[in-house]
Amino acid sequence: MMKTQLENLIAKDLLSIKAVFFRPDEPFIWASGIKSPVYCDNRLTLTDVKVRYDVENGLASLVKEYYPDAEVLMGTSTAGIAHAAIVGHILSMPMGYVRSGAKDHGRQNRIEGKLSRGQKTVVVEDLISTGGSVIETVNALREAGADVLGVVSIFTYGMKKGIERLAEENIKNVSLTNFDCIAKTAAENGYIKEDDVKRLLAFRDDPSDESWIKA
Repeated sequence: MMKTQLENLIAKDLLSIKAVFFRPDEPFIWASGIKSPVYCDNRLTLTDVKVRYDVENGLASLVKEYYPDAEVLMGTSTAGIAHAAIVGHILSMPMGYVRSGAKDHGRQNRIEGKLSRGQKTVVVEDLISTGGSVIETVNALREAGADVLGVVSIFTYGMKKGIERLAEENIKNVSLTNFDCIAKTAAENGYIKEDDVKRLLAFRDDPSDESWIKA
């Protein structure tokens, strides 16, 4: 399947189960206080069999195409763990996951699962916005000696801050779909009005600027 076809398929899937839900006239409030026209919960992909099939096989295809030398998958905690496990099963590859912090008991592991120094690793993430959590995950793996080839994710906002931060850390990411594609697909399928697309992209370009709300 061509990359654009895959982007459109996953966009339709995420919209159909409201894993990505647009509400430009009644913005959601993020924990940071920023008003957002979009709500994302990619965990819903796990509870819909058809969408889960598309997502996991899509992620597997990205690993094969963009990281053919990959030896192990590492999920981000907690959202990326199930996806890393399923994709690892599809590709017959080992997987593990990286905790958000080290355990305070037992062996005090931060990385769960076997990881050898120099092992070619791909991180599996569900959503990338500003890139903070996935950067922490990659850095933890690098500190443990992994050769991190890059990241695969279900969805990326494509925010300037996120793109710049990943570039600064020399981290490659390939996503199944993106904010622009989902906004366009949402308009084409009647989830939002055509006029809302510009407002959504204005939010994507600068989340701190609330002028899109009044547009």
